[in-house]
Amino acid sequence: MSSYYLETRDPAETYALGKRLGAAAVPGEVIALTGDLGAGKTAFAQGFAGGLGVQEPVTSPTFTIQQLYESGRLPLCHFDVYRIEEPEEMEEIGYEDAFYGDGVTLIEWADLIEELLPPDTVRIEIRRNPAKGDTFREITITGDVPGL
Repeated sequence: MSSYYLETRDPAETYALGKRLGAAAVPGEVIALTGDLGAGKTAFAQGFAGGLGVQEPVTSPTFTIQQLYESGRLPLCHFDVYRIEEPEEMEEIGYEDAFYGDGVTLIEWADLIEELLPPDTVRIEIRRNPAKGDTFREITITGDVPGL
């Protein structure tokens, strides 16, 4: 399994990294995003969707938990599991159809459902580093990642 360390200096660079990985995404890929509130998970997700060619605006589905985008070259199922209290709640929304389907699944706050993630999940951790500036991010990517 590969591991990559990257740095971005502002939200535009975080978006661009997401876009690069979205452009190279393959069917069945599951991306697990972790990081503190405001770390840049949604900026990355928006870029990833842009790389897939998603046409509609992409927002974090905090209250709906799941949003499906079908306007890109692959369907994108975007989860925000911040409000999930128990992993079993994911069964109620049919997570397996997304995780094991023909599209791409991107999960914000994925550490909250770690035990449900497929073994080949690509893990992306986004961390702030205030010593280097308010918008500076350290990004660790673990897994076999198309586009890197």
